Order: sequence, then C-alpha cells, then structure tokens
Amino acid sequence: MLVFRSLAFNTLYYLNLIVWMIAISPTLLLPRPVFMQAARLWAGSSLFLLRVVAGTRVEFRGCEKIPPGGLIVAAKHQSLWETFALLRIFDDPVFVLKRELMWIPLFGWYAWKAQSVAIDRKGGSSALNALNLRAREAVREGRQILIFPEGTRRPPGAPPAYKFGVAHLYRNIGAPCLPVALNSGLFWPRRKFLRRPGTIVVEVLDPIPPGLPRDEFFRQLQARLEEGSNRLLEEGLRELGPLAPAPGA
Repeated sequence: MLVFRSLAFNTLYYLNLIVWMIAISPTLLLPRPVFMQAARLWAGSSLFLLRVVAGTRVEFRGCEKIPPGGLIVAAKHQSLWETFALLRIFDDPVFVLKRELMWIPLFGWYAWKAQSVAIDRKGGSSALNALNLRAREAVREGRQILIFPEGTRRPPGAPPAYKFGVAHLYRNIGAPCLPVALNSGLFWPRRKFLRRPGTIVVEVLDPIPPGLPRDEFFRQLQARLEEGSNRLLEEGLRELGPLAPAPGA
C-alpha cells in the first residue's frame, strides 16, 4: 500500500507541476506579486495532493513568531518538500539557490521572476558579496531571505554541516534571523520516491536579533536548529512507528 500510494502521489505531483507551470506562464509578464500568489496556490495544491493521496499532512507551528518586515529565514533542509511548502507561511520570500538551477527550462524563468538569488558555489568572496548586495536590497523592500544554511539536503538526524555563508549574510545586512526547524525528511526522504503517511511538522523558532558577533550567531543558530529539528525527529519517529526509516536514511 505504501509503495502504491507513493507511486500515485509522485505521478500526480509531477503532472500537477507541469500543468501549473504551463497555466501560470502568463504571470511572467505580470507584476511579481501576482506571480508569487500563483506560486503559493501551486504549493497549496501540492500539499493537498500529498494529504489526500499519500496521507501526509502538515502542521505549521510558531507562525506568530514571524516578525514583520525584512529578515533572514534559516531553515533546516531535509527534503524537496520545504522548497515549496514554506511559500505557505512567508509573504514574499527570496530563495537563495545554487546558480545551476537557474539554467533549468521554465523553472529557471520562474526563479528569475521570483527574484531568487543564484549563488556560484565556486565563486568565493565575490559570490558572498553578490549575495549580501541582493539580500540587503530585498530586506529594505521588506522581503524574507530564505536560506538553507547547510547548502544541501541532509537526512534526518545526520551530523550538522552548516556553511558560514549564513553568518556572513547576518553580519552584513543587519537583519534578524528566524530559525525554522522541521522533520520533512522522515515523510518525504531525499532521493527516494516513498512518501510516508503522517504529519510533517514545521516549527518557527524564536528569532535571533541582529547585532550579535558572527561566531556567536553561528553557534546559536546551529544549536537552535539542531535542538528543534531533533525534537521534531523524535516526535515523527514515534508517529511513524513501524514505518520509520533506518537511522541516517
């Protein structure tokens, strides 16, 4: 049953994605807020399919902690899931993504329309300077800079591998940072087609105010994200029971 429901969901998910990418193509010619609203509707339709077909629900906690105005959102990254699901709780996010994604037909056009920040991972200090400049502009506009501090998806419970890019960003733009913990990798694991039934939990943690020394900020961010995500991991494992993945999977 799990394999059948996962196969059915993945088929419908990608068909739905193709339909939406074609249907919202006219928004490329319209103001960005119109496009972002269409993207949020697509994200909602994907979450609906996930709940109805795969039996995977979502619970967003702590959304009242999201401060108004521009800020940095530093989210744990375990799955493809959060790359679209977080659109449901942030008004006008700016995604920080690797440059290669901008070259994908259609997806790259939409990422450009959303004014995503593309980073050359081999660009060194020049890439960080470009990130800081774009992020500072977006924060002045009241937008949320959404970054995954580990840079790539990590299995639930894997040892942390945070990159200093988020600390450079925090130091240079002077905005609060909002940590976001989650356990999505239990239910939508990376590089696997299985979609486990249960409840994905996203928890918005207390914001880190601007002005901390870079190393202190980096320590606090990692400690908060790891503590929060490990707590949600244990909660998810209890819910999954026999369906729980092997450690590190």
